[in-house]
Amino acid sequence: MRTARFALDPAFTIGEVDPRLFGSFVEHLGRCVYTGVFEPGHPAADADGLRTDVLELVRELGVTAVRYPGGNFVSGYDWEDSVGPAEERPRRLDLAWRSTESNRFGLSEFIGFVRKIGPQAEPMMAVNLGTRGVAEALALQEYANHPSGTARSDRRIAHGDKDPFGIRLWCLGNEMDGPWQTGHKSAREYGRLAAETARAMRQIEPGLELVACGSSGQGMATFAAWEATVLAETYDLVDHISLHAYYEETDGDRDSFLASAVDTESFIENVVATCDHVGARLKSTKKINLSFDEWNVWYQSRPNPHPVEDWQEAPRLLEDVYTVTDAVVVGSLLIALLRHADRVRVACLAQLVNVIAPIMTEPGGPAWRQTTFHPFAQASAHGRGQVLDVRVDSPTYATRKHGEADLLHATAVRAEDGSVTVFAVNRSQTEPLPLEVALNRLGLTTVVEHSALADADPDAANSLHDPERVTPHPVGGTTLRDGTLGAVLEPLSWNVIRLV
Repeated sequence: MRTARFALDPAFTIGEVDPRLFGSFVEHLGRCVYTGVFEPGHPAADADGLRTDVLELVRELGVTAVRYPGGNFVSGYDWEDSVGPAEERPRRLDLAWRSTESNRFGLSEFIGFVRKIGPQAEPMMAVNLGTRGVAEALALQEYANHPSGTARSDRRIAHGDKDPFGIRLWCLGNEMDGPWQTGHKSAREYGRLAAETARAMRQIEPGLELVACGSSGQGMATFAAWEATVLAETYDLVDHISLHAYYEETDGDRDSFLASAVDTESFIENVVATCDHVGARLKSTKKINLSFDEWNVWYQSRPNPHPVEDWQEAPRLLEDVYTVTDAVVVGSLLIALLRHADRVRVACLAQLVNVIAPIMTEPGGPAWRQTTFHPFAQASAHGRGQVLDVRVDSPTYATRKHGEADLLHATAVRAEDGSVTVFAVNRSQTEPLPLEVALNRLGLTTVVEHSALADADPDAANSLHDPERVTPHPVGGTTLRDGTLGAVLEPLSWNVIRLV
């Protein structure tokens, strides 16, 4: 196998990593909330009904932002149902997932959950622009954020929350380009509504960060035209536009699946180009950033192995079990986000618990880490600082979906203390990949750690009965001599190499 190479130099950087690149997502879908983050009566539940075993894993995962309450769920959401005494909250039909919503977990419980994660995490709230509009968004904002002295803020205080929630980051609806969305709109309809909502919300709090809905995927028929139309209406009023992307292995085409990040990087670059084109047309010096607030591996084509009837409460939906291969792809998607940290300022792994999630639970039982937990936790722990410009010289391989793709996918992040972490994926299913990295003017002398997530069985997974089957393991033989890093990447592997 030919050696893959790249060079690192502190003079050539992409940008500073926004900590919110390591966000996640809690939607009222399946068991994400109920028996996921919230299970009163569980042996590990605290006084508020939150599972402390899940909270501990969320902190270990390194989550920095949590998007809520959807997702498709938000487009039929009446926020008023989720506040006040839990026993008085109404039960409602959720059209998005054909479930019954009890509203036992609501806005106050969500804010409490985020606060218990720790000061490193912040809430990211979505407003309903499907079945509702400007007035309801303003009412929610006033209830959540105004200190006191108005009917809605005083109502929050009467409900037991004296301090305002301080939500700074807001999504203006969800996937409004999708015909599946309750209240689906054309780009012009949505753009006008989003602009009106953003303008009104800023009248209360000028310093909010607002996210306009972009396309639900690069494959949407309206892709790019949607962004251009929406931004023509909202450019001066919003800070970010959203991207959503999910990937799965289909028809046994694992080579294409392993190269999924080729699509992710293309998606990001095409949205950036569209944003900047609109900015140029408007003669604006402002740059719109990107919120990649739904991304993951999701096996949408697989049937649900759990029997589910319409209008159940918290049914088992979308409980994908992730393999070594899935974890390597998730690692590659994290690399794609980091490689565009100059414009991707927020990203949310969808979702956090049970639903296409890195954390799984059993009702009344334990919580455990899926394989995909590990690359996310490592990237969050070590991917803070300046992203260095990485341009690989790599052997390639043919894929059906993405053409010729590099076997090596990599990035590197330089921390404030000068240490550097290299994140690298070897997409070859059968061959180790030799790697050489020239370390120019970085002053690095020592390999602190080289860990890899790989396995002789690429379909190995963690489970309730074997929760530690797949974990990262140390890799020997990695060297740093005369300013050059030398390593061998195992076949089908996610690698973290830390240097000082």
